[in-house]
Amino acid sequence: MTQFVNEPPPPAQALADVIRFEDVVSGVFDASENTTEMPALKRVLPPQPESPKLHKVLAQAGMGSRLEMEQLILEGRITVNSEPAHIGQRVQFGDHVKVNGKPIRFKISPPPARVIAYHKPAGEVVSHDDPQNRPTVFRKLPKLFQGKWQSVGRLDLNTEGLLLFTSSGELANNLMHPRFGLEREYAVRVLGALTQEEKHKLLDGVRLDDGMAQFGSIEEGGGEGSNCWYRVTISEGRNREVRRMLESVGHAVSRLIRIRYGSMVLPRGLKRGAWVELDDADIRLLTRASQAHEQGRREPDVQGYADKARAGTGRVPGAPVRGAVKPMRGSPRAAGPGQGAQQPDPLKTSVGYIGADSFSRQRQEAGKKRGGTSAARRTGGGRSR
Repeated sequence: MTQFVNEPPPPAQALADVIRFEDVVSGVFDASENTTEMPALKRVLPPQPESPKLHKVLAQAGMGSRLEMEQLILEGRITVNSEPAHIGQRVQFGDHVKVNGKPIRFKISPPPARVIAYHKPAGEVVSHDDPQNRPTVFRKLPKLFQGKWQSVGRLDLNTEGLLLFTSSGELANNLMHPRFGLEREYAVRVLGALTQEEKHKLLDGVRLDDGMAQFGSIEEGGGEGSNCWYRVTISEGRNREVRRMLESVGHAVSRLIRIRYGSMVLPRGLKRGAWVELDDADIRLLTRASQAHEQGRREPDVQGYADKARAGTGRVPGAPVRGAVKPMRGSPRAAGPGQGAQQPDPLKTSVGYIGADSFSRQRQEAGKKRGGTSAARRTGGGRSR
């Protein structure tokens, strides 16, 4: 069983590397779009290790020597995915190989999962083929040479914020299936302030066309005039669920931003329409977080961050239905007894800030490359006069 207690907490610098609810309400989130200090990241994925060659795989499967396999290839007696094989051809996980028309069983390890975090802008649909020919998120993603990108859930046309993609169907399922209860956090702006009765109704559960739905927590964030901001969390991702829940109590949503998915927080500086690939360490943390919820475990809080971040009030499946209206940050009101198990807030746990390190490292590398190019131009790239 995986242990989380003795792992070091995230560095204090990480607090400045993610988008938080306060950043959205204060305008920092939108203002960051106008900064030019962040070097643009390349839209090309680094290569993965090459797949093994066909004649080597067949030799290892006991079909004969490598030279004999090459001879069979030249004679046209070997096919890959119903197409004639050729010398030097590489095979990958999932390929179907036949020798003299008979299927051959061989072992090739599946490629490691790749995960990217995308900052979806409003106006894009999460679909490969849109009948209305609207802009789609997939047109901005890097090419995946093996398999295809699978979105971890969806965001509707007018919703913006964090959207995860992965090449692993199993990981995608673990991250988005309701039974695993991974919490989604949104900053939502509505017309008119919610009353206490409406808040409790949303926490207890409201009936929608496709069944009951409820928020795990609601936190007030202020606003201007009739526009009021709230931080809400929910542990499932049905179509337009947050919007429909608020509309059910008479409040129209004017803006909706997802800033967290489970332990993955939207990295600060990742502009709308841009993506960042998570490195191996972050993918392991993300996988472990999904497995922890699948097995019903709870990651313990790391002490010492209460003055820097909020404690979450999300509900783990099986906890009591009724929640508590979450007080504003800094309020002396604490969670009372009997509220059930809580999903750990990533701002307080050792698995928090997944993705922030990946983005920071890639940003630093891009800055070094850009700086090196500029220096080269200054020293030897100019024309002589």
